[in-house]
Amino acid sequence: MTLRVDGGRIRKKSMINKLVKGKTAVFIDSSNIYFAQKEKGWQFDFLKLKQYLKEQVDVWQIFFYTAHDPEHKKQKKFLDFLELTGYIVRTKKVKFIKDKTKTEGGFHKGNLDVELTIDAVHNKNKFDSFLLFSGDSDFVALVKYLKFYKKRCLVFSVKGHIAIELIREVKFVDIKKLRKFVSK
Repeated sequence: MTLRVDGGRIRKKSMINKLVKGKTAVFIDSSNIYFAQKEKGWQFDFLKLKQYLKEQVDVWQIFFYTAHDPEHKKQKKFLDFLELTGYIVRTKKVKFIKDKTKTEGGFHKGNLDVELTIDAVHNKNKFDSFLLFSGDSDFVALVKYLKFYKKRCLVFSVKGHIAIELIREVKFVDIKKLRKFVSK
């Protein structure tokens, strides 16, 4: 690993900072990443993640998108913690979708892909590189749009949780490569 000076700080040359330039915006699709982590059997320590990213790149902002249950006190505490540590947290109340084929049952839903996209498009002139923690194919159009405006785009996910359409458009980084730096 080589060293480079960036904004008066010395940074270790790593895989990530070789792929980005300038101000970097980070967008985390929590539901997508949650299931990827669950499958792999480990979780992000979001304080470590923020510190790691700041050591590797010139972070402009880190956005975190999640559906929330207002009655879930532990989740509220976690989201408050993220905000206190500098994350920009975007939430939407989770909805219960009833399964019409059954008398009981259904599932919870809370998708913030549109909110993430609006934030990225609205702020595109404030960053040079776009780091997306998600594997959702819904973000292909956003990535193409940002690339048109000369943004460097990376997507972080795990094999099996990333759409092939995203892999075809951007540099894919398997989050397992970050585990030793950012896991709980």
